[in-house]
Amino acid sequence: MRARLEATGYLLDEGLAVACFLALRLHRPLFCEGDAGVGKTALASAFAEALDAPLIRLQCHEGIDASQALYDWDFPRQLLHLRAAEAAGVTDAARLEGELYDRRFLVARPLLRALETQPSVLLVDEIDRADDEFEAFLLELLSEFSVTIPELGTLRAEVPPVVVLTSNRTREVHDALKRRCLYHWFDHPDFARELAIVRRRLPGVSARLAEQVTALVQALRTHDLLKPPGVAETIDWAEALHALGADEVDAELAVTTLGSVLKYREDAERARGLDFAAVLATRGA
Repeated sequence: MRARLEATGYLLDEGLAVACFLALRLHRPLFCEGDAGVGKTALASAFAEALDAPLIRLQCHEGIDASQALYDWDFPRQLLHLRAAEAAGVTDAARLEGELYDRRFLVARPLLRALETQPSVLLVDEIDRADDEFEAFLLELLSEFSVTIPELGTLRAEVPPVVVLTSNRTREVHDALKRRCLYHWFDHPDFARELAIVRRRLPGVSARLAEQVTALVQALRTHDLLKPPGVAETIDWAEALHALGADEVDAELAVTTLGSVLKYREDAERARGLDFAAVLATRGA
């Protein structure tokens, strides 16, 4: 499992590789929790590529409900069909009702598409942004991999999708949902792994620049920031410096490009208290 995921360019440790293998073997959802930018969403993309399966993404938000996540009826098409039937002289009410709630008028949202697509990888992204009612709705679906549509009956996945749920921990997700999942906490990687990720994702960036940027981000994370930068920001910063034609970075250039890695004014002000020159000196700047 680890080799197949790393072949897609996603580097992971042994614990995450085991969690992915068990999610696949046991047909259990994988609940991924951690700060933003540490690779949770990217794992689902790598999973889909490794399994040669489509990635079906459900982006959660406050107020999301079943009609947005599971299915809805195509009312405009139903209305057109009803008018056409009336124009043709069809008056059988029972027949019309049966035709209106035919499968062809059902609009499959991400959850239903995942159940009907084999194989597939379902990403339920940022579940912590949804409310309690939506969490409760997910419980049965993730336990049985089936859904009941009153007009059509029960639809069940022949092959359960691989399910990855992510949370940035903006609120605590209920234990009932977590108990149905395998769990993995995503921490910020150490220097060696983060550097390897940057080199893998940005092969055109010089080795020195990649090493320096990684060292600077590792130092920033120890600086009591409101939003410590994730791996995604490390990649963004290295890419921005490369776009400026830099093969290495000095303290002045690091400060002027902080907007590529820090997104809060307070964090940028605190970061200016970091001795960039000292950090860079440890990396042969």
